[in-house]
Amino acid sequence: MAYHPFRNIPLKVLAVALSTLLWYTVSRDDVVERNIRVPLEFQNIPQGLELTGEPPSTVSVRVRGASSLLSRLDSGDVVAVVDARAARPGSRIFHLFTDQVRVPFGVLVVQVAPATVPLAFDRSAAKRVPVTAVVIGTPAPGFTARPPVTDPAEVVVVGPESHLQRLTEATTESVSLRDATATVVDRVTVGVADAALRLHEPVTATVTVEVMPAPIERDVAGVAVRVRNLRPGLRAVVLPRAVDAQLRGERGIVGQTTPGAVDLYVDLAGLGPGRYALTVRPGETAGYSVVRITPASVRVRLQ
Repeated sequence: MAYHPFRNIPLKVLAVALSTLLWYTVSRDDVVERNIRVPLEFQNIPQGLELTGEPPSTVSVRVRGASSLLSRLDSGDVVAVVDARAARPGSRIFHLFTDQVRVPFGVLVVQVAPATVPLAFDRSAAKRVPVTAVVIGTPAPGFTARPPVTDPAEVVVVGPESHLQRLTEATTESVSLRDATATVVDRVTVGVADAALRLHEPVTATVTVEVMPAPIERDVAGVAVRVRNLRPGLRAVVLPRAVDAQLRGERGIVGQTTPGAVDLYVDLAGLGPGRYALTVRPGETAGYSVVRITPASVRVRLQ
């Protein structure tokens, strides 16, 4: 095929012009150096070891390149990498060389500061700890709450052995009892306060807090004091014959309890004729308790 040097003259002129413009632009792009803070990345940590303490998160890197290229560097374009495959339990120092810094093509790493990084490692371990529910707020007036119950009651936490030795519990997100008048059930996330530790697997716990009417107290006057275990053939005279009792319990029961329904007694087991000062005791109750008896003792004459 014959060669025609003058074919497509306009396109050839345009190509030469573009090449000239590109060469001119590049030739005018000065080579500069910049100091930048870059993230520090840890790789190849041996299995069974945990990085502890507060390792540095960034280092200073001095880079060289075309000013236009360096001005376009974004966060993450340059990363310093620590190869921790030689780590052992305890404190170790790792060198940071320029070839351990990842940079885009055309960028040269001149210096890394600091040139060494101190790191601490500990053995990995696991520990089972109880889950403590965090409860905030109070029930509505006239109501009270029982201690919270969590399901699951325990979780497995993993992390550095030294941190696990100090761990006593995992906690939940807060569960609100504000103005509650009935049992509260909530599903919340479980976690640990120590940032060096983590759950073996993510856990969501069900927290149940039973909310019920608060118990009331009521004074009941004129409660007869009964006698128990009176020996056959003897007669007992109790003075005073009636005392006052303070009851505590469910509102619906305590509010309707009459003096005759309250069981108070003195025990005469093994006693013969004579005069005695005996303590008044409460008998069996249902839905309430006897918190105080006035007077606490009575005189008893056996004859």
